[in-house]
Amino acid sequence: MTNGQSLPDGQLGDDELNWLARRADGGFGMIETCAAYVARDGKAWAGELGVDRDDEVPGLARLAARIKRGGAAAIVQIFHGGVRAASALTGEQVWSASTWHEDSPGFETPRAATDADIARVIEQFGAAAERCERAGFDGVELHGAHGYLLSQFLSRTMNPRPFEERAHMIRAATRACRARTSPGFCIGVRLSLEDRGNTKGVDLDESLHVARWLADDGADFIHASLWDASKPTAKRPAEHPIPLVRAALPREVAVIAAGAIWTHAEAEAALERGADMVAVGRAAILNPDWPRTCALKRCPATPAELLSVGVSPVFVGYLRKFRGLVAD
Repeated sequence: MTNGQSLPDGQLGDDELNWLARRADGGFGMIETCAAYVARDGKAWAGELGVDRDDEVPGLARLAARIKRGGAAAIVQIFHGGVRAASALTGEQVWSASTWHEDSPGFETPRAATDADIARVIEQFGAAAERCERAGFDGVELHGAHGYLLSQFLSRTMNPRPFEERAHMIRAATRACRARTSPGFCIGVRLSLEDRGNTKGVDLDESLHVARWLADDGADFIHASLWDASKPTAKRPAEHPIPLVRAALPREVAVIAAGAIWTHAEAEAALERGADMVAVGRAAILNPDWPRTCALKRCPATPAELLSVGVSPVFVGYLRKFRGLVAD
């Protein structure tokens, strides 16, 4: 989860290590890091973990070893912020698939990507995956959801290119990760299937097509970010997204479903619809032992309660942005 718990230069912070270690000890089968930037110009928030330099490998190795000691598989979520990066942190103008402007607070108009930008960032995704394997992680997940760079390239409104060209970057980045890691290293991709929040211009049927292509490109799993895994699709309200993703993929490619899964019953419902795994975020923040208990902790939680389960003061401050999580 986005949390700001690492050091200003992208090195692993002890708060980030302790936060993830506590969840690994709590029985989760797979632990994903926060989104970690593959290039300095993709950094989107202060205190973000970096996977863009070799000098970060020792810290990443500490993190991988500690997660695995807790019994979980260790995965790094790798990303580039694109227009959602921050020039105040990177010192560079943000860039994306094209240039456009939004009348929203703090929006930075991006410059349009050049061919060199595209080739460079694809190589940076591959190099980041190689770095993560060298550090001892079991795999990476490319963050192609939530309106970050890979999602911006998929967007019809942010990228005027034809569909196959819009899909080029995420496919090529996946292939680069696959080519630079061993066959046993896990490669996954997170996708937003439809528009919500910062995800704009994404179509359900195009997303399913992209998922099929990514399976051909070497993806071991597709992580469907649904926001609410109980709800049907917006485009076809009579259909649920999980069976659609499952049907789009070969059997050997796993489906992970995420979105407002708080209880054991909600997790089971997602599995019954065809997911192979479920991902939880807010429930894991409040209860690091969720896999063993599936119990809901009192919500909102007090800062003291959050601190007691490995949530740092910086992360508590970030969580105050979300209504109902932190008690006043």
